[in-house]
Amino acid sequence: MKHTAGIIFRTILLLTIGALIGIFLSDGNLGGRRMGLSGTNKINRVLDLVQNQYVDSVNIDSMEGVTINDLLQNLDPHSLYLPVQQARNINEKLEGGFTGIGLEYQLLRDTLVVTQVTAGGPSAKAGIMVGDKVIKVDNAPFAGTKLKTSRISKLFRGEKDTFITLNIQRDNNAKLKDFKVKRDRVTVSSIDAAYVTDGVGYIKISKFGTSTDTDFRKALTNLKVDGMEKLVLDLRGNGGGYLNTATALADEFLPKGKLIVYTKGVHEPRTDYFATDSGSYQNGKLTVMIDEYSASASEILAGAMQDLDRGTIVGRRSFGKGLVQQQYPFGDGSAINLTVARYYTPSGRSIQKSYKNGIASYHDELANRIRKGELLNAGSNLSDSAFIGSSAFHTLKGRKVFSRGGIMPDIFIPADTIQSNQLVSDLSDHLLFSAYVIDKMQPRLAKYATADNFIKQYNISDTELTDFILYAYQTIPKMDARELLISKVTVKNLLKATAARLKWGNNAYFRVVNGIDETFKVAAKQ
Repeated sequence: MKHTAGIIFRTILLLTIGALIGIFLSDGNLGGRRMGLSGTNKINRVLDLVQNQYVDSVNIDSMEGVTINDLLQNLDPHSLYLPVQQARNINEKLEGGFTGIGLEYQLLRDTLVVTQVTAGGPSAKAGIMVGDKVIKVDNAPFAGTKLKTSRISKLFRGEKDTFITLNIQRDNNAKLKDFKVKRDRVTVSSIDAAYVTDGVGYIKISKFGTSTDTDFRKALTNLKVDGMEKLVLDLRGNGGGYLNTATALADEFLPKGKLIVYTKGVHEPRTDYFATDSGSYQNGKLTVMIDEYSASASEILAGAMQDLDRGTIVGRRSFGKGLVQQQYPFGDGSAINLTVARYYTPSGRSIQKSYKNGIASYHDELANRIRKGELLNAGSNLSDSAFIGSSAFHTLKGRKVFSRGGIMPDIFIPADTIQSNQLVSDLSDHLLFSAYVIDKMQPRLAKYATADNFIKQYNISDTELTDFILYAYQTIPKMDARELLISKVTVKNLLKATAARLKWGNNAYFRVVNGIDETFKVAAKQ
C-alpha cells in the first residue's frame, strides 16, 4: 500500500509536463494545415485534439490516466495515478471506515453467506448473524443471480441513513426472515488481532491508518488488564499507510526526545520527528515481526525500534520502501500519489531499494529473492547486491546495520515452505477452508461455549481431514499427493483456525495460527 506524508490534501495543476514529450502533426493532416502545439499545457492540448479530431471514438478519461501514470512511473515506482475507484478504496481503508451495512461474506454456490458481522455496526444492530444466507434483497431475487462483488458492494453501500432489507435464510429454514438495515458509518479497526497467552501480548496491525494509534492504545490497555508481561507486534504483510501514524505509534514505545525518523527532499526541507512523553509502553519488552511484505510505514517503525535498540526485530528482510508520497486529488475523485521526500531512520540510513533498472525489474525484486533462496537463508540476504557496497550504520548500542534494500531483522527466521506451498495456496485462494466450515462444521462448533474451550479441546482428526480433501477435490481435482502429505499439519491448523474465526472472530483465528508459527514462537521467547 502506498503511504502519504500526512492527511492534508492539496490540489495541483499539471502544467508544463507536456514538455517531456514531442508530438508533431504531419502536413497532410487536417487538409494540409500544420497544427502547432503552442502553450504550456501540451498534454491537455493533445488530449483535446484526440477527443475532437481522432478517427475513432476514444475514452479520453482512461487515456488521460494512462498518460499521467506513464509520466509518473518514469520518476519512481511509487509515484502513480489513481483512478477514482482506486483512490476511494485506498482512502477508505486508511480512514478507518465507510458508509455501508457492516458485514463480511463469502459467495458459496452463488449465494451470499455472512462470515463476519461488525460489532456495533448496522447489520449487528439489525440482528444479522454469522452463517445467515441472503436469498433476496428488498424482496427481489438475489441468490442465484450470478453475483459479483462489484454489484454487492454497490448495493450494500449507499447514502447514510438509507435502508436496505435483507431477506435471509437462517439454519436452513425454508421460511425467510426479513431484516431492515439502516446504512451508517462502519468503523473498521486497523488492529487485526490483540490477545494475551501465557503473559505474551500479541497485536497484529494490517495498516497505518488515521485511527491506528488510538486502536493500539485501546488494545494495549486491554492486554495489560489481561496480564501482559511482554509484547509481540506483528507487522508481517503490513504494506504501510500514513507517515504520521507510523511516528505516532513509534512514540508509544520511546521516551521523550528520541528521534524516530526524518524526511527530506529537494523541495521538502529536513523534517525531524521526535518522541514525546506520551508513550504508553516505553519500558516493556518488545519484539517486532516483519517479512518481505512489510513496507513503508512498517519499516519506519521497525527501523526506529532497531536503530534505538528498543525492540528485537524477528523475521525476514522487509520490502525496502524509503520514499514518502503525498496524495494530490483531482476534482473528479481521481488523484496522484507523488513522491515528495525520502525518509531516514534514526541512524541516518535510507532503506529504499534501487529502482535504477526500471519499474518491471523493481516489481520483480521479491520474486528474485525467492528464486535466489533469500527467504531461506540469512547469509544470502547480506550477500545480495542491495547490501554489497552499502554504507554501514550503527544502532544506539553500536550494532552494525545496513542501508538500502530494507530492514534486516536481528533474528532471521526462514520462510515456512510447507505453509506456503502450492496446495495450501490453492486451497486458500479458492476459499475452501471457509467454504468447508460453512457447509460442514457449524453443527460441531455449536458444542463449544467459548473460543478457549474450542482451541484447547478440539482438533481436526485424520477422518475429518480426509473429508475436507474430498470436499476440496470437487474444486481442485489435481492435487499433489506429496504436497498434501507434507502440509498435513498446516492444513489441519488452517481448517481449525478458520472455524474459530467464523464463530469467535480474528483473535481466535490468530491464536490457532500462531500455535504452529515458528516466527511467533521465537518472538515470544525474546
